[in-house]
Amino acid sequence: MHLTRLALTDFRSYPSADVPLQPGVTIFSGPNGEGKTNLVEAVGYVATLASHRVAHDAPLIRQGAERAIIRAGVRAAASDALVEIELNPGRANRVRLNRAPVARPREVLGVLRTVLFAPEDLALVKGDPGERRRFLDDLLVAMAPRYAAVRADYDRVLRQRTALLKSVGAAPKAGRSAAQAKSGRTSSGETIMSTLDVWDAHLARAGAELLVAREHLVSALRPHVERAYAAVAGERGPATVEYRRSFGGDSGDRSGEAEDAADDVPPGQRHGGNRGGAGHAERVRAAAEALRAALGEVRESELDRGVCLAGPHRDELDLAVRGLPARGYASHGESWSLAVALRLASFDLLRAGREDPVLILDDVFAELDAGRRDRLAALVAGAEQVLVTAAVPADVPAVLTGARFSLSAGVLTGDPGRAS
Repeated sequence: MHLTRLALTDFRSYPSADVPLQPGVTIFSGPNGEGKTNLVEAVGYVATLASHRVAHDAPLIRQGAERAIIRAGVRAAASDALVEIELNPGRANRVRLNRAPVARPREVLGVLRTVLFAPEDLALVKGDPGERRRFLDDLLVAMAPRYAAVRADYDRVLRQRTALLKSVGAAPKAGRSAAQAKSGRTSSGETIMSTLDVWDAHLARAGAELLVAREHLVSALRPHVERAYAAVAGERGPATVEYRRSFGGDSGDRSGEAEDAADDVPPGQRHGGNRGGAGHAERVRAAAEALRAALGEVRESELDRGVCLAGPHRDELDLAVRGLPARGYASHGESWSLAVALRLASFDLLRAGREDPVLILDDVFAELDAGRRDRLAALVAGAEQVLVTAAVPADVPAVLTGARFSLSAGVLTGDPGRAS
């Protein structure tokens, strides 16, 4: 899989841009602030329908423009595709696939798959748990686009349940008996609490599907992370990853069971025969029961605080180096190596039994020492398509040769043909 063209209209700093692309390495170089990252940000948006830099679409629209348009030509083994995305701040975005409108934007997920390395990746190791949960969910969607709907369903239920908790918590508490306070029930609040019971069931069902998928993913990801970290860090380690639930119960994170997510796992990931989806469905049911029980146990605290205290929105991906938690103990170099290893592991998992995703290296080499630069470059040089941005061309290892574009005063120039 590779991009054949990227065209922008009023996206970020570009009134217009049309960049022809080929397989192999393409390097975009130029001073900071000229728009190199804007180009690869647009590529990532086509793949994920989100920016890796901002949470909302408004900053993606060029100042003074009413909308922005991204067009991407994608060549895959099965067929070519044209994805067109019109970003409309304050209104619904419009998406076309091969010039035909799609009913829901997420229908284009999977047409282009990317793995993006960026300076922001350090937050995967040093940042809050939400960064690591987003990493897992984005990778789930890249592997199986149906998980976009699973994640959206869980987020919707979580918002509704949290709103109900806040409304109950805001109600007068005077006159509650000790037993009523513990259960959250009063004579006037039975209807609300019954409604909360219903939302508990909804949250348990939606949450179980998401967290079991994450656990399977981490099982599949683990050996790739361990190998990638050793390769990038130069055998310094080891590095480990574990999924930790926010509540008790069997995590289901057992090595070798990633393929139980039925057809969501590429054929290259299957081993030990086809175990089918029955085991996966049973683990989802068990997780739903465990989550619903946990919600019952924390209800009193939830009512007092007005927040949902159990579920995949509070789970954690534990990262460790040399047996110590990476967050707080890993050095800067170790943290960068682990962040890069997570992206390399994602690439390995996505390409197993499928086409290579497009690799994007956004100003990453400036963050690494010479040894890590060379080792990373050697690991990615053979990918079908690699897009690199660099403020200093000399930062890019010599093994990454190909087409070169330069940016100066907002103008993109270069030779789209293969050149060293």
